[in-house]
Amino acid sequence: WQFNVQSATQDELKASYRRLCMLYHPDKHRDPELKRQAEQLFNLVHQAYEVLSDPQSRAIYDIYGKRGLDVDGWEVVERKRTPAEIRDEFERLQREREERRLQQRTNPKGTISVGVDATDLFDRYDEDYDDVPGGGLPHIEINKMHISQSIEAPLTTSDTAVLSGSLSTHNGNGGGNISLALRRVTSAKGWGEVEFGAGDTHGPLFGLKIFRNLTARCFMTAQCGMQFSSRGVRPGLTTVLARHLDKNTMGYLQWRWGTQSSMNTSIVRDTKTSHFTFAAQLGIPHSFLMMSYQYKFQDDDQTKIKGSVKSGFFGTVVEYGAETKISRHSVLGATVSVGVPQGVSLKIKLNRASQTYFFPIHLTDQLMPSAIFYATVGPLVFYLAIQRLIIRPYVHAQKEQDLEKQRESSASDMARKKQEAESVLLMQESVRRIIEAEESRMGLIILNAWYGKFVTDSSRKNERARVIDVTVPLQCLVKDSKLMLTEASKAGLPGFYDPCVGEEKSLKILYQFRGVMHQVLSGDTEPLRIPKQSHRIDNDT
Repeated sequence: WQFNVQSATQDELKASYRRLCMLYHPDKHRDPELKRQAEQLFNLVHQAYEVLSDPQSRAIYDIYGKRGLDVDGWEVVERKRTPAEIRDEFERLQREREERRLQQRTNPKGTISVGVDATDLFDRYDEDYDDVPGGGLPHIEINKMHISQSIEAPLTTSDTAVLSGSLSTHNGNGGGNISLALRRVTSAKGWGEVEFGAGDTHGPLFGLKIFRNLTARCFMTAQCGMQFSSRGVRPGLTTVLARHLDKNTMGYLQWRWGTQSSMNTSIVRDTKTSHFTFAAQLGIPHSFLMMSYQYKFQDDDQTKIKGSVKSGFFGTVVEYGAETKISRHSVLGATVSVGVPQGVSLKIKLNRASQTYFFPIHLTDQLMPSAIFYATVGPLVFYLAIQRLIIRPYVHAQKEQDLEKQRESSASDMARKKQEAESVLLMQESVRRIIEAEESRMGLIILNAWYGKFVTDSSRKNERARVIDVTVPLQCLVKDSKLMLTEASKAGLPGFYDPCVGEEKSLKILYQFRGVMHQVLSGDTEPLRIPKQSHRIDNDT
């Protein structure tokens, strides 16, 4: 089914159909084997044209491919409907299936935080421990832990229940709480949420939260709650007003009333390469100014480096760190925090899908250069070692495993495509006529063409196994001294197949036009049009 462009007109389809019929017509071949192969390809071309020339069938195929044409189990629309109505009907059926799947799916999120007190590494007097057994070793302990988990249960297309709970412990004292929130999407502009909670430290909780889009560039949230405890009822209210200042910038105004009342304003600018935040808060007990900047590298690992400074009544804290993607679903980050009077801390965070693992390590209460140095260099050296010894071999093995599965799943289809592509003898007569016509007008002649993965000279032995010769099928596509390939994988072209499933491929062409040699290397999915003056070989010398 090699009509790759969904926007092709009926005239373009008809012209391609005629060319392929002339190429694969069985009556042009006397050899029994070639005649049999030609019949198979001719029938495939005819079936494809029957579907794509019918507006209703083409609309179904454009959306769902071949499976949309297999109507068993699908309540296919009546044939008199327009293509737009057919698309609407199929989209309705798809939404119904998605709604059924949504009702059976939860969205689990969790956080595990383990606080470590490692101040004994840098801030102690060794002579105080000389007489204590094992006193020569630093004493490192876990002084706090926090675990939280939440799941979402869609009740209807507009209603969702969220169940969450948490457990915390700090220096031997701990507690926990559990809450249930019911959220309803009231319209395209907003939603509301009611929350009920209970815990052994704070008592019962009742809360209400509302979100509303005020304009296309402005929205607000309002949240109020009532916390019941042995000391009485503690009410609280928080409102946030946000506005898009431009395409990449948001402005926020927040007002909080309750046990920790405050007013806060912040500006957040997020672009493809950076993230900037400025915030100012006036409140009880904390007032502060904060500014942070994050730079995003445009690499496969999505590496980010960041720095921030925060100063207020509590003191001043400077933080710097980095994060990078270590696997398909995992992001690892480390941040060094240096503050007065907080001291020096190292914060390590691992995001794995929707789970977060956080390890704040308190190194010293003083500003000690040694603690800052080891907090900065230690994680970097450790990461580079783990990256080289564990992560890279694991990711490479995972990619190889995925490629092998992909090859196995597409083995039968690739075998059929390879058999079709190897029937280049069917094209020889057409190629001879095309070359004669092109030579007579000093036109476009494909001298050599290769498709696949091109490797380095040191691996030349493997090059032939990953590249196929497509000179003949490519010459068949030449018309009026022109060759135009669309923005789609070239493995789907007549006479082509995928020689390296799942890997990056290119098309390399050496051709002659008006007696001058040309050469071009094109990516697999890049559109290509030849001839072009920029492809002349003498331009590069």
